[in-house]
Amino acid sequence: MKQDEFNLAGEATTRTFFEPDFVMINRSIVILLCAGFVMALAPISAQETPAPSHSISENATPFDPVAATQAWLATVPKEERERSDAYFEGGYWLLLWNYVLAVAISIFFLSSRVSARLRDFAERICRGSRWLPKGNWQLSLEVVLYTIPYLLIVYLLSFPLNLYENFFREHQYGFATETFPVWFRDQLIGLGIVIVGGTVFLAVLYAVFRRAPRTWWIWGTVVALALSFVLLFIAPVFIEPLFNTYRPLTNPEIRDPIVAMARANQIPVKQVFEVNASRQTTRVSANVSGILGTTRIALNDNLLKQCTLPEIREVMAHEMGHYVLNHGAKLLTYLGIFILVGFAVTRAFFEAAVRRWGNKWGIRGIADPAGLPLLVLIFATLVFLATPFLNTIVRVTEREADAFGINTSREPDGMAKVALKLGAYRKLDPTPLEEFIFFDHPSGRARIRMAMDWKAANLPASESAPAESGPTIR
Repeated sequence: MKQDEFNLAGEATTRTFFEPDFVMINRSIVILLCAGFVMALAPISAQETPAPSHSISENATPFDPVAATQAWLATVPKEERERSDAYFEGGYWLLLWNYVLAVAISIFFLSSRVSARLRDFAERICRGSRWLPKGNWQLSLEVVLYTIPYLLIVYLLSFPLNLYENFFREHQYGFATETFPVWFRDQLIGLGIVIVGGTVFLAVLYAVFRRAPRTWWIWGTVVALALSFVLLFIAPVFIEPLFNTYRPLTNPEIRDPIVAMARANQIPVKQVFEVNASRQTTRVSANVSGILGTTRIALNDNLLKQCTLPEIREVMAHEMGHYVLNHGAKLLTYLGIFILVGFAVTRAFFEAAVRRWGNKWGIRGIADPAGLPLLVLIFATLVFLATPFLNTIVRVTEREADAFGINTSREPDGMAKVALKLGAYRKLDPTPLEEFIFFDHPSGRARIRMAMDWKAANLPASESAPAESGPTIR
C-alpha cells in the first residue's frame, strides 16, 4: 500500500487533507479526535529569490560544497533574512501560546463545570424522549450532542488567536491573499469538517471506553488509525475540492516530464493537476496524495508561475520520493506508536485526576463525555512536550525525500533555489538546537548543502565547474 499527502516545505501545522486553523487547542483536538492527521508539509514561499551570479571561477578547483553553500546563502539580502527569521522565530512563541490556550480552555470547561452541564443537557434530551432508541444508540447520541456544542465553544474561545495567527500575521508578512470574508468562509467549512469528523470519531471512541474501560488505550489507537486511513482515502476526492479547484495541467512542457518521472518510479497516475492555491496564499507547493485509486499529482498555480522548469522538476521529484518511499504508511506507523504510548500515559493521569477532582468537576469516569476536556488537556501536554521528537520524525523522512528528489531530478541548483524560496518564511541558517526542536524539515542551509554535496560528487573528474551556473565562489 502506498499512500501520501505531502508538500515540500511543511509547517508544524501541517497542512494535510485539511487542517483547521483553530490554533493549538484544535490541533490537539484533531490529534485526539482524528489522530491520524497526515503529517502535512507546508508550501514553499512564493517570494522570488534574486538570481544568483554566474558560474564558479575556472580556477576554483576542486568544487567546494561548503563554500558553494555559503555563496548561495549570501545571495539573500540582509533585510529579507531578518524578516524571515522574525517570522519563523515568532512561531516559537505561537507554539507556546497555542498550548497555553489549549490548557486554559480545558481548565475552563472543567473548573466551571461547563463540561458537566453539556453532558447533563445531552442526557436530558436523550433520556427524556420516548422516540429515541435506548441502549448503546442512546449513549452514542449523548456523545454526539455533547461534542457539537463543545467544538463550537472551543472554536469561539480560540478564534482571537486563530484570527491573529492565520489571518493578520500572514497578511503582515505577505503570505496570505484572501480577504476576511473569504478566509472566514473557509474557516466555517473547516469547522464543519471537524464537527462531522469529530463527532463520528468520538462516538466510536466512547463506545470503546464503555466496552473496554481498562484497555481502551489499545483499542482507541486502532480506531484512530482506522479513521486516519479512511481520511487519507477520501481527502483528495471529497475534502480538498471544498477549498480549491483542481483541473488537469495542459502545458506539455511541464506536464510530460512530471508524468515521465512518475512512470519511471511506478506511481500509478496518468494526469497532473493544477490547483488554484493563489486564492489563499503566495506560497508554492505541490503534492502526491491519495491511496487505493485516488492517487493524484497536483501542483499549485504559484509553483507554475514562479518557478523554472528545473525547480518544478526537483519539487515534484521530492514529492514522488514521499510516495515511493512509503512515507505515508511509515508516518502513520510512527503516529500509531505515539498515540498508543500517549493514550497509555493519558489513562494513568486521567484516572489519577478523576480520583482527586472528579466530584468537583462532575466527571464520572472514562466513559463520561464530560471528561473530554481532561483528555484533551493531558494529550495536548504530551504533544507539546514531544514536539522535538515529532519534528525529528518528519524531518528524517523529509531528508530522505530530498535525497530521492535530487537523485531523480538531477537538479542541484534547482534544489538550492527552491530552498532559498522556502527561506522566505523559514529560518535559513538556524542553530543546531533550533533545528532539532522547531524544524519539521531540514533547514535551507542543510538542503543547499545536500545539493552542493551531490553536485560535487557528480562532477566529471576532468571538470572543476558545474554544468549549470551557480553563485560565484572566491
